[in-house]
Amino acid sequence: MFKLLLIEDDTTLFSEIRERLSQWSYEIHGIHDFSLVFQEFIEINPDLVIIDIQLPKYDGFHWCRMIRSRSNVPILFLSSRDHPSDIVMSMQFGADDFIQKPFHFDVLIAKIHALLRRAYNYGAEKPELKTWRGAALDYEKNTVSNEYGSVELSKNESYILKLLVEQKNKIVSREALISRLWDDERFISDNTLTVNVNRLRKRLDELKLGHCIQTKVGQGYIAYEEDSYDQ
Repeated sequence: MFKLLLIEDDTTLFSEIRERLSQWSYEIHGIHDFSLVFQEFIEINPDLVIIDIQLPKYDGFHWCRMIRSRSNVPILFLSSRDHPSDIVMSMQFGADDFIQKPFHFDVLIAKIHALLRRAYNYGAEKPELKTWRGAALDYEKNTVSNEYGSVELSKNESYILKLLVEQKNKIVSREALISRLWDDERFISDNTLTVNVNRLRKRLDELKLGHCIQTKVGQGYIAYEEDSYDQ
């Protein structure tokens, strides 16, 4: 069953679209907090996104750009705005198609079918998004992204973050980190570990996440998942 994320603040229209699309056995998700659209997108990890332009907090173009920076998921704009520049902008920000309201449901369904068929029926695998505190972690590209932006890490910083997040809310000793890094042939010393962790925190500060990596004196480091753990 395909998961569709419908980013629409008109509750009546949302319910109508969800009811019609559910008849095609699609799993329909909505947005609970329109200031956290990107975070909810990451958590849901949908197969296709349907998004309006006019939304609370930030417009659909903003969220389209954020989503496209981290994922190749098909994006379909559904909007009452009819100026040609809106269609052009949606495509420039990475959308795959645009439907103007009011629309016929048969057209919407046909376009959804076509987008899903092109994206997933020809051997393309949906990328798996790793998440931590609402941020998307891409260990291949060594990047971390959330609603505050995206930062690029060094290979060592990315690997340290990966090791800490794998054991989130648990203390990982310095010895264990160094051992894993050496096993991975990254050849990191005790002093280099300190430098890399400090640099990692500074990079994460740009995303308001630096405080989530804490030092436990004489023990090691810990990556907190929830604010309730922070001290």
